Amino acid sequence: MKIHKFNFLQSAVLSLIFLLSFYANSRSTVVLENLYEEQNLAGKSDSAKSEKAKYIRGIHLSAWISGSEKHRKLALEFFATTELNTAVIDIKEYEGQVYIKVKEAEANKAYVVAIPDIEKYILLLKENGIYTIARIVVFRDNIISRKIPSLSVKNPDGTIWTDRKGVAWLDPYNKDAWDYNLKIAERAADIGFDEIQFDYIRFPSDGNTKNCRYSKPHLATEASKALIGFLKEAKRRLNLKGTKISIDVFGLTTTATDDMGIGQKIVEMTEQVDYVSPMVYPSHYAKWTYGIADPNKEPYKIVYNSIEGALKRIPEEKLRPWLQDFSLGYKYGKNEVRAQMQACYDNKIGSWLLWNPRCIYTRDALKDKNEENIFQMSNQTTREMLKTTGKQQQISQNK
Repeated sequence: MKIHKFNFLQSAVLSLIFLLSFYANSRSTVVLENLYEEQNLAGKSDSAKSEKAKYIRGIHLSAWISGSEKHRKLALEFFATTELNTAVIDIKEYEGQVYIKVKEAEANKAYVVAIPDIEKYILLLKENGIYTIARIVVFRDNIISRKIPSLSVKNPDGTIWTDRKGVAWLDPYNKDAWDYNLKIAERAADIGFDEIQFDYIRFPSDGNTKNCRYSKPHLATEASKALIGFLKEAKRRLNLKGTKISIDVFGLTTTATDDMGIGQKIVEMTEQVDYVSPMVYPSHYAKWTYGIADPNKEPYKIVYNSIEGALKRIPEEKLRPWLQDFSLGYKYGKNEVRAQMQACYDNKIGSWLLWNPRCIYTRDALKDKNEENIFQMSNQTTREMLKTTGKQQQISQNK
């Protein structure tokens, strides 16, 4: 899904951008009206232990952002002044870097000192009432796959298979590969994270996947069983520590009835976890998906259709989508981000996470802390919004 690898200069530049982004522009008026009544929003906890709010509203923070004292202060102020109450922190990335000390990661030189005092930081977040989620990329792993080839996906000739970006993958059927990732998850739980989020919990999708060879015969039914098996083992091990489990899945899994060629079947996977986060980024949908000519320019419609489809199949209390707060082929700003939030609210989903690979977020898209939320609009107006959102957003984007 993403990679966050910074050298010193990049980190310094990012610090300046984050600072400017945070303080730039006073709050503007709400463009999209609110559509239903939202109640009992939890505010900042006074307890040293973070308490999960009624609705989870979070942002992704890279390990490098989380390890910087300057960025920590900025992030804490961001949380203190907005509706945000959750931090999703990278603990293992798809190049294979591991940002917490785990014996196996250290032995294979996968450990990177990006967050040197992570226990202290997690405690600080909890003291400020922030729910903490450890993001772990599971099977896309360019380090361990090469250090221990027996764990990797292979080519027909026995060499290590790589995707179109040259990244190797762990074999999702291999239980030693499971164990490696679960030891990292257990360590994150011991550090104090409230929840473990598994990303890239799937089989490869990019590159010449016809050449992929696994430790057992590969069939769609077996692929799905392998992922379910991993999640069952994760649940067994993490439940002992009282830690919640969530997964990231492709956005289209909310309406797809097959495994999409990657082993992901949202209904079966959701049964094994506490929360599921489909990545409903409009920029990632092909033209004419759900009958929409240009999905990237219609964030409300794409997210609305995706969430509506998911709710026909999985419990609403487990649904917590990733929303797009980045530009890819089309400029995204306050209106586009809020349109996605509104699509969630119109489906009576109050929780969401914002993704930006550079950790730069649209402040004006967020409500102030404790700002009153009253969502009221007729069904007819909602239908009209579905018809006209794209045009309205294009007009306001050009202003």
